[in-house]
Amino acid sequence: MIRKASLLLAGALLGAVAVTTLSQVPLRVSHEAIAAPSDTYRQLNLFGDVFERVRSDYVEVPDDAELIESAINGMLTSLDPHSSYMSPKSFRDMQVQTRGEFGGLGIEVTMEEGLVKVVSPIDDTPAARAGVLSGDLITYIDGEQVQGLTLNEAVERMRGPVDTEIVVTIRREGVDRPFDITITRDVIRIRSVRWREEQDVGYIRVTQFNEQTFDGLKQGIEETTANIGEDNIRGYVIDLRNNPGGLLDQAIAVSDAFLQRGEIVSTRGRNADETQRYNARGGDLADGKPVIVLVNGGSASASEIVAGALQDHRRATILGTRSFGKGSVQTIIPLGANGAIRLTTARYYTPSGTSIQAKGITPDIEVLQDLPDELKGRAETRGEAGLRGHLEGEDNEGGVEESGSQAYVPSNPEEDTQLKLALDLLRGVQVNSAFPPISEGAQTVPN
Repeated sequence: MIRKASLLLAGALLGAVAVTTLSQVPLRVSHEAIAAPSDTYRQLNLFGDVFERVRSDYVEVPDDAELIESAINGMLTSLDPHSSYMSPKSFRDMQVQTRGEFGGLGIEVTMEEGLVKVVSPIDDTPAARAGVLSGDLITYIDGEQVQGLTLNEAVERMRGPVDTEIVVTIRREGVDRPFDITITRDVIRIRSVRWREEQDVGYIRVTQFNEQTFDGLKQGIEETTANIGEDNIRGYVIDLRNNPGGLLDQAIAVSDAFLQRGEIVSTRGRNADETQRYNARGGDLADGKPVIVLVNGGSASASEIVAGALQDHRRATILGTRSFGKGSVQTIIPLGANGAIRLTTARYYTPSGTSIQAKGITPDIEVLQDLPDELKGRAETRGEAGLRGHLEGEDNEGGVEESGSQAYVPSNPEEDTQLKLALDLLRGVQVNSAFPPISEGAQTVPN
């Protein structure tokens, strides 16, 4: 049996870490699971027979490694939509995403007409300091033509060890000829949290849950509070819309940032002894100020843990549309030089004991966005319940499976109906019985 171990210890000593896209939930293998019945061995013999027949008789010579990889991936994807095999490169990319930092240039890019287009240089990064501008087209990378590369291939070439140089050839509108810019790679940190002051309200947008998220949230609360003034700030809007999730420990830390006590989330695997409960440690970064959390059909996984915890404890009002409904935990199990597998190992439950798998978080205040004509009928997510082969939800409240909803967020805050209502509620311009929520055990004082 693989015993419980922290991420660091398991990685150093075992070479097979249990990390999740929700957390560090350790993997356990029971002795019963290891002892395969004779029928299983017969099926494995069948697999071997088919494999040999494909190798010998297929019209073209197949790649053995690709056949095995496809077979493994087929086995895992047949379980549920979130279990899969990751090649060594996919595993490295996943680690970069969850770590939130890498050696690179510091530009957000897209592909346009076969060339890499700079969407935006990230502030205070090598690309910004070297003079790369939004709208620039990158035509060559270290003398190699970009045309013909995929976006991922081009990004992979621009990333590299810190303090190494790269030459990118730029085509810029208004400049007659392409020109070269030499950039020295540096550590680039993916900003998962951004913030701004909405006059007397702190607005904090969380785009994913990576290793930088809690620190970003803390900094955002501190800066908006200082800029507005502790006596003047009316509250905070935490925007989790279209946030696909990430690390469980970060979801717990973000929830804990607003809770003084009580359970945040529990995870339950196949065996009873795998149940884990995570509790708040006290201390409210918002100092008791009102909090409104924005969610929509694109809010999934770790986002739903935060929304569920703050909703159940009545610490925040949840506003928007029904969330995605991903209530399962995936464990990433490295396979040495052969990549890793992502395996669903547990369901998670909100503090009230509710599984939101294939159901989602229902907001306290449901608000739909006004959609542009071209997006009408096309701005909704199917949600977890709409995914083929999804893990079935538990009927713990007698409800039917239903998840996902409208997932549109206007780029212009002036057109953002959900945000505008949240700000109005915090300022007292509008009232709603769900805001502010009355904490359990609190006494109401009549006016």
